[in-house]
Amino acid sequence: MGKVRDFLNGAPKPVSVLWDTGCRRATRQGEIIATHQGAVKKTEERTQMSQEVMWSNRYREAGEAYLFGTEPNRFLAHRVELLQDGSTALSVADGEGRNSVWLAHQGLEVTAIEISAVAVEKARRLAKGQQVEVNFLQADMLAPAWPPVELHNAFDWVVGIFIQFVGPEWRERQFDVMKQLTRPGGRILLQGYTPKQLEYKTGGPSAVENLYTEEILRDAFAGWDIEELVEYEEDVAEGSAHKGRSALIGLVARKPA
Repeated sequence: MGKVRDFLNGAPKPVSVLWDTGCRRATRQGEIIATHQGAVKKTEERTQMSQEVMWSNRYREAGEAYLFGTEPNRFLAHRVELLQDGSTALSVADGEGRNSVWLAHQGLEVTAIEISAVAVEKARRLAKGQQVEVNFLQADMLAPAWPPVELHNAFDWVVGIFIQFVGPEWRERQFDVMKQLTRPGGRILLQGYTPKQLEYKTGGPSAVENLYTEEILRDAFAGWDIEELVEYEEDVAEGSAHKGRSALIGLVARKPA
């Protein structure tokens, strides 16, 4: 964990991984072209700034309440004994801190990344109130050149709870980032919704392509040891955003040593 600590100590607070604000935009033949560090890229629908604004607005509108509550995700919490096989954990798209704070309570050295500045501030308050220490980073996990090399192969556990805010075109990149962060022999834990969730409408994305199936996750983690992959239904009570009967899927996969 030394390289993680070195990275955190050398990073500005808060850490924001942002698109170069000096990017120049030009129009040619009806296309908007962005220049970033000398590379020309077409403007993409999913930009770091639009995602940060959207999520910050959602968390801000919740006021002092926590949009997804302050209790950990149940799939994660029910694997508490398995989590003891390791000392470091990273929670991606951590939101307001409910899962990272819980992980810290389990004695793990925890880092959390989240794109929304509003959510990170609420997460810091939650950690302080519960008297645990979490290394919070405001960062876009899908930004170019992320994660930094200092965080490659750094974590025993990489946790992603309801991170289905991207479709197939970005999901491969999202999973690749999580794989880079996981040390050899470490594990990724995922919790998500299945397509049947569109019938319940009790949380999660409305786009079916964002949802997981067993086939999608088996393909995504081919070559890893899939220790658990289960589809199930249960009543969820996670703040005001996830509430009611839900169609769920959970994965625990181990990276080859």
